[in-house]
Amino acid sequence: MPRRSARGSGINLQACLTSQWVDPSLKLHAEVCFAECQLQRAALTFLQDESMVSFVKGGIKVRNSYLIYRELHKFIKSHNFIKGPSHRHLEGGISFGVGAFNLTLSLFPPRILKMLEFAGFSGDKEYALSLLGDGATGMNLRSMLCVLLLLCYHTFLTFILGTGEGEVIEAERLLKPFRLRYPQGAIFLFFAGRTEEIKGNIDEAVALFEHGCKAQQTWKQFHHMCYWELMWCFTFKRAWKMAYFYADLLSQESRWSKAMYVFMKAAYLSMLPTEEARPFGEDEVELFRRVPALKQKIAGKSPPTEKFAIRKARRYKASHPVRLPVPVLEMMYMWNGFSMISKRPELTEGMMQTLVEAERALLEAPENHYTVDDRCLIHMLKGLCFKNQGVLQAAEECFNRVCSSEKKIRFDHYLVPNCLVELGLLYMDQGRKDDAVKHLRKAKHSYKDYSMESRTQFRVHAALAKLKADPGDEEAHL
Repeated sequence: MPRRSARGSGINLQACLTSQWVDPSLKLHAEVCFAECQLQRAALTFLQDESMVSFVKGGIKVRNSYLIYRELHKFIKSHNFIKGPSHRHLEGGISFGVGAFNLTLSLFPPRILKMLEFAGFSGDKEYALSLLGDGATGMNLRSMLCVLLLLCYHTFLTFILGTGEGEVIEAERLLKPFRLRYPQGAIFLFFAGRTEEIKGNIDEAVALFEHGCKAQQTWKQFHHMCYWELMWCFTFKRAWKMAYFYADLLSQESRWSKAMYVFMKAAYLSMLPTEEARPFGEDEVELFRRVPALKQKIAGKSPPTEKFAIRKARRYKASHPVRLPVPVLEMMYMWNGFSMISKRPELTEGMMQTLVEAERALLEAPENHYTVDDRCLIHMLKGLCFKNQGVLQAAEECFNRVCSSEKKIRFDHYLVPNCLVELGLLYMDQGRKDDAVKHLRKAKHSYKDYSMESRTQFRVHAALAKLKADPGDEEAHL
């Protein structure tokens, strides 16, 4: 039987062709399975041990998997390869692997991507989408995996790590045959709900997420995914108590991010009028104080969203804390929620009303060391609402107001780089490419070590890629 390459990361393709003891097609299928197992082992390595040694070991497994996929892809495209009866399954597996790697790597900012390319990786988004599209449309064992990855990309990654412009039409096209074939399929109901949410059809999204929960009772973690989306759906509608209900369910049932769930519970309670009774008699101040103790680590690192929640909750350590003005809307911004409500004027109007009330309360309250930061936060969020409403001059003024207050901001240093990004996106929508590139590059290179920096950098990368601006020319334009 042909042996694996001594480096452990490649295959002896010539041996596959000439061996008398093994079917070459069978061997190639085995290599695809081996590459998939390498990724699974890497994931377990990252999760089980947080040491640097384990991180390196896991990274080597990921690289080995990538090299196997890459070599297999070259081989099946070569003149030496003869298609067998199960070729479509082999090609589907390779398309999924190569496509998944390229799509994931294409999301990384150039600085990180250059380091990964030095290690043998490459990331080409269009090539990845083409491969995954081919894999999704072919009748092969991994076609559904290709579909699910594309759905994740179009409905989640483009929002969380991009500019908030998901390919809803493409997502619906991918979903249609599976919705017809599996009308009670929970995972497809979930993605259908997500597409409706992106379109601003919140009531329809809620119905689909609830249907998805009822469709199966075995996989509880899937329910948690639905609860998370339902929480945001009710947030967009400003139904704070309903959103609190789902945050409470998550805090009790899910172990993924207890700090985030408890923070959101406290945040929703803080949005209620002071005189209104709290569900279950809980107190937002006590909940905020619990958040830091719930911090967790994944592969030795705390999730950025948890770090952000803990930093925001710190002000409640004081015996007489200064309340956060709009913690729900601030976290909603971090998940790109304002782009989700942009298609429904009444939802944006509701958020603007909440912000105006919060701004009034700030103006009436005595000044403290959080005042400038809180006012700047309100300005940024109002700018997003103005942008959704098409009042672009007012939006630009709000963002510039924050930037001009940079030296006065004491804690929320993430506000200025994010306002620069929002200005860049605003100018991009207006066709002012030079201004957009200038502000995006300034956000990218002039600010470091602020909250949620990596997510902001991902958004900058996505925006510059959309503008087709050379990310290597930043220094000359600052």
